[in-house]
Amino acid sequence: MTSIVVTFDDDYFDLLNETVHNNETPYVVDPKTLPCEITPLDPTAALTLCLLLVTIFLLAVPGNLLVGWVIGTSRQALTPSDVYLFHLTIADGLMAMTLPFWAVAMTKGWIFGDFMCKFLNIVIEANFYTSILFLACISIDRYLVIVHASESLRSRQKMCSWLLCLAVWAFGGALALPSLFNEATTLPDSQRMICSENFDIGRASTWRRATRIFRHVFGFILPLCIMITCYSVTLVRLLRTRGFQKHRAMKVIIAVVVAFLLCWAPYNIAMIVDTLMRADLIVFDCVMRRSVTRALDITFSLALLHSCINPVLYAFVGEKFRRNMALLLQRRARMERMSGSKFSRSTSQTSDNNGAVL
Repeated sequence: MTSIVVTFDDDYFDLLNETVHNNETPYVVDPKTLPCEITPLDPTAALTLCLLLVTIFLLAVPGNLLVGWVIGTSRQALTPSDVYLFHLTIADGLMAMTLPFWAVAMTKGWIFGDFMCKFLNIVIEANFYTSILFLACISIDRYLVIVHASESLRSRQKMCSWLLCLAVWAFGGALALPSLFNEATTLPDSQRMICSENFDIGRASTWRRATRIFRHVFGFILPLCIMITCYSVTLVRLLRTRGFQKHRAMKVIIAVVVAFLLCWAPYNIAMIVDTLMRADLIVFDCVMRRSVTRALDITFSLALLHSCINPVLYAFVGEKFRRNMALLLQRRARMERMSGSKFSRSTSQTSDNNGAVL
């Protein structure tokens, strides 16, 4: 008799939740919800993803801190794009701060307990939404500045930018609330723990599909449509103008859209396939199930590279940012020289006084 080793994935927990919380429904095995044998990541692949997450952490945190420091200490009046970029660095930085925990979970499983499972998922989910929405806000602002440039409009934009940032943070936090359903769970017949969704209210599959629809719409499709629309009109306007600055602006805009698509499109495509599979719109197949599960892990790790690219695209490439950073460094150097000269003068005066006493 051949022994069968089965591991449990999200489909199993969906079926278990629906069976437990709907006691009037008899347990009937559905082939579409039978758990597939999901083998753990190959040690080499797990270590590679772990190193990738650590690398993203080491690049994203200093980069976003530097951008936030330059923008926050600027003596010039902040434009709406500056405000959105400042909040974007906060979102990307907070998201990057969670990566060491996921890097450890890649190799050792989840060892940080139930509270950290919920908390870290809320942080990364909220900042996932806010960072992408702030990218859309930047595209809208650049469209208004280039296509509809007027002083009255700019003054109104400055007044509304901070309120819009508060609205984005509140909206991102609300969309992240389903992360409270995440909990640390020990896999059956295994000592390894995972941090995964466990919907214990109503039908788990219905909850999961609803949250996926929000993620698809507000986390990719809507921001992408806004960016493509705004930047397309902006590029058309730039093509009608002349000058070196036009070419620089066009290169930055194209780089922004391409970077967004390269980083986030593979992950969202994998997630859409997973959602369609759960909605029975794609024929369920264990080989497909395993492939999609692995694709989600890999593409999400690659998508996080965007938090490293954002400071380069929106800050270091911009001439204004480089000028402000140079001024800030010069001002800091002057302050250090002044403090050093004051210290040397006070030391010499102390020496003279001591000499007079002696």
